[in-house]
Amino acid sequence: MSKAPMTAPTASARTSEPHAADSHDMIRVHGARVNNLKDVSVEIPKRRLTVFTGVSGSGKSSLVFGTVAAESQRLINETYSAFVQGFMPTLARPEVDVLDGLTTAIIVDQQRMGADPRSTVGTATDANAMLRILFSRLGSPHVGPPGAYAFNVPSVHASGAITVERGNQKAVKATFSRTGGMCPGCEGRGTVSDIDLTQLYDDSKSLAEGAFTIPGWKSDSFWTVRLYAESGLLDPDKAIRDYTEREMRDFLHREPTKVKVEGVNLTYEGLIPKIRKSFLSKDKEAMQPHIRAFVERAVTFTTCPECEGTRLSEAARSSKIAGISIADACAMQISDLADWVRGLDEPSVAPLLTALQQTLDSFTGIGLGYLSLDRPSGTLSGGEAQRTKMIRHLGSSLTDVTYVFDEPTTGLHPHDIQRMNDLLLRLRDKGNTVLVVEHKPETIAIADHVVDLGPGAGTAGGAVCFEGTVDGLRGSDTLTGRHFDDRAALKKTVREPTGHLEIRGAHAHNLRDVDVDVPLGVLTVVTGVAGSGKSSLIHGSIPVREGVVSVDQSPIRGSRRSNPATYTGLLDPIRKAFAKANGVKPALFSANSEGACPTCNGTGVVYTDLGMMAGVATVCEDCEGKRFQAAVLEYRLGGRDISEVLAMPVTEAVEFFADGEARTPAAHRILTRLVDVGLGYLSLGQPLTTLSGGERQRLKLATHMSDKGGVYILDEPTAGLHLADVEQLLGLLDKLVDSGTSVIVIEHHQAVMAHADWIIDLGPGAGHDGGQVVFEGTPADLVAARSTLTGEHLADYVAGH
Repeated sequence: MSKAPMTAPTASARTSEPHAADSHDMIRVHGARVNNLKDVSVEIPKRRLTVFTGVSGSGKSSLVFGTVAAESQRLINETYSAFVQGFMPTLARPEVDVLDGLTTAIIVDQQRMGADPRSTVGTATDANAMLRILFSRLGSPHVGPPGAYAFNVPSVHASGAITVERGNQKAVKATFSRTGGMCPGCEGRGTVSDIDLTQLYDDSKSLAEGAFTIPGWKSDSFWTVRLYAESGLLDPDKAIRDYTEREMRDFLHREPTKVKVEGVNLTYEGLIPKIRKSFLSKDKEAMQPHIRAFVERAVTFTTCPECEGTRLSEAARSSKIAGISIADACAMQISDLADWVRGLDEPSVAPLLTALQQTLDSFTGIGLGYLSLDRPSGTLSGGEAQRTKMIRHLGSSLTDVTYVFDEPTTGLHPHDIQRMNDLLLRLRDKGNTVLVVEHKPETIAIADHVVDLGPGAGTAGGAVCFEGTVDGLRGSDTLTGRHFDDRAALKKTVREPTGHLEIRGAHAHNLRDVDVDVPLGVLTVVTGVAGSGKSSLIHGSIPVREGVVSVDQSPIRGSRRSNPATYTGLLDPIRKAFAKANGVKPALFSANSEGACPTCNGTGVVYTDLGMMAGVATVCEDCEGKRFQAAVLEYRLGGRDISEVLAMPVTEAVEFFADGEARTPAAHRILTRLVDVGLGYLSLGQPLTTLSGGERQRLKLATHMSDKGGVYILDEPTAGLHLADVEQLLGLLDKLVDSGTSVIVIEHHQAVMAHADWIIDLGPGAGHDGGQVVFEGTPADLVAARSTLTGEHLADYVAGH
C-alpha cells in the first residue's frame, strides 16, 4: 500500500529528515525493529495528539508501547540507585537505532487492575484517602486519624495524647488512636470464607492411610502430611472421625506450635489456618488449574456478618458527617457522592473539599459516575480500568508529559466517545504529547497527526503506510484510508426467532426487576451506555443455563508457556504428525515435556538474578530461544522443524498443513477457525500473555466454533478490530447463527447494531439512571423511533451509509 500523495507539506506531514530546529519539537524514532517492525522511522510531533492506526497485529503497539513508552520508562528507571532498581521490573532497551526527544511517558492501558480483594475504585484513585482525611476532621464521634477510617489498616489497640505546654500551663491539645479501621472479622475483605472440610480429607481414614485429599500434599513431605502424622499431637493410625474433641481442635484450629519431626524443628498449626495461608491468600487467577478447581470446590465466600460487607470496623462506621458514614459514602453512586460533597460547607477543610470534588466530578466527566468507590477494582472491565487510571492524571499539574493510551474508546457507547475525545484534547492543551492507539473513526478524526501502520498484520505488517493529517489519511490508498468512512446498512430482512430465553425479575446491580425475552436462533445485540446494565442483565442471568457459552475478554488461564497452539488443542495433532513422520514419540515435540531444552527448561530464556541489581533475562545460548533440544530440531515435517512451525503465522500454517507431506486435517480445521475469527496474523507459539482483550476473546471463540447449536454470549467482540475487519466479524456472526447457534452480543459498535436481527437497549442512563429496558425490536424500528440515545446515534450512523 502506498502513502497518500501530499500536495503541500504541513506541520504534521512526514519529512525524510528532520530539521535541526525541529528536533526539540519531535520524538524521533529511526530504525525500530521491535517485534514485527521493519526498520520503522517516524517523527512524532510533541504537544500534539497523534493517533496510530492499522489492522490488528500491524505493529502499532510495538511502536508506541514497545518502543517509545518502553524506552522512556527504562531511562527513568536508570536514574534510580541500583538498590531501588532491584525492586523494579527489568526493562531491556528496545531494538531501535535512534530514539530521542523523549519525555516522561505515562501509560494508561487496558490492563485490568489487580484482583487484590482490598483494592477498590476508591483506593486506586486516592478518593478514599481524601475521604478518610475528611472524616478524621469532621466525623462525629471522632474516632482517630485518617487510618482509623481505613479498611486496609489493621486494628492495633493503642492510644495517647499530645500535650502542649504554654508557660506554666499544660493542656491536652488532641487525643489520638492508632486503631485502624479494618474489620477484624474479615480483615478488610468484606467477605468471609467457609471451608468445606469434606474436600480436605476423608474422615473414614487415618493420616497414615492417606486421609488428606488436598492437591499437592504428598505423603513423604515434611511440610504437610508427615508434619501432622508425626507431630505427636495426633494419633496417625486413628480414623479422623474417631478423634476426641481435643484432637479435633488441635487438628483443625491449633495455634502455631513448635514440634520436632525426625529431629527437624517445624511449626505445626491447625489445618484450617494452614489452608487459609496456603491457598486463600493468593490470587485465584494465578493458581494452577487443578489448585483453582480445588479452591472453588472447597471454599464458599459470604458477606461478612460483622461489618455487613463494608470492610470497616464498628468504630469507623459509627463516625458520621451530616448523618453519612464513610461506609455510606463509599457505597454511594459517585455522581451522588459528588453532590453530597458539594453540599458540605466547612471553611476549615475547604481545599480538601475542592480537591475531592474535582476528583469525583472527573469520574462523572469520564463516564464513570455510575461506579461506587467501594467497587472492587478487579471487577472493572478493561475500558473501565483504563478510564479509572485516567482520573489520576486529569488534575495533574505536570506538563510536557507523553501520555500513551490503548484504545481509550473500548467499552464506550457512541454517546460517551465525545467525552473521551474532550479529555484527550484537554491533556494535549495542557502542553502534553498524547499518543493514542485507536480504531474508532470518531477518535481518529480529532488527531493532529496520524501514523498508519501495515499494510497487513504480523510479517505482512510493520511498515509505515501513511503519516500526516486526517484528511490526508482519508484520501490515501491505505486500508485504513479506504475504510475510514465505511458504514454498515440496515438489513432488508431479519431472521425470525425459533424460541426465547426468558429473564424474569433481574435485579443484579442497578437492574430494576427487568423482565425480557431474549430471542433464540437470531443475532441479538444488547446496547446501552456504559453502566446501563447490559452486562448485569446478560452475564448475570443467562450463563448459568445449560448450553450457554460465554466468550468474554477476561484473561486466559495458563502459564507464560501457553500459546495459541496449546490453548486451542492445535499442538496435539501437530505433535502426532511430527511423531508419525519421524517414527518417534509425540512427547519429544513438546517444550513442556521430553523435548524441552534442558538449559532453559523449554522457556527459551535464562533468567539471571543479580542480587540488589535488576535481574536479566537473556535468550538461551543452547537452544537460541527455540525452546527445544538440538536433537529434536533434527526431525522435520514438510521440510520444517517444530520450532519453525511454531514460529509460523496462522495464515502460513493453514497452507502448510493443507497439502503434501505435512497434510494434517485436524490441525487444518483448527487453523481455519483461527483465520475465520481474524487471528490469521498470530504466530502459533506467541505467548498468550501478549494478547489483547479482543484477541483473547476471538481465540476463545475459535475454540468453540466446532460446537453446533447452543447460545453464544460475546462481550464487545469488535474491541481491537480494524475498520476493515468489522465486516469479516459480521460475516462470522452470520455464519454462527446460520449454523443453528443463537448469538447474543453486548456491543457499542453501530455496524454490529445495524446488522442485528433484534436489539435490546438498556438505559436510559447509567447507574441508578439506567437498569431498564428502553427498547426491544428490530434495528429499523429503533432508527425510526429515535427514542433512545442508541437510536439517535444509530440513525445518524446509517444516514451516512
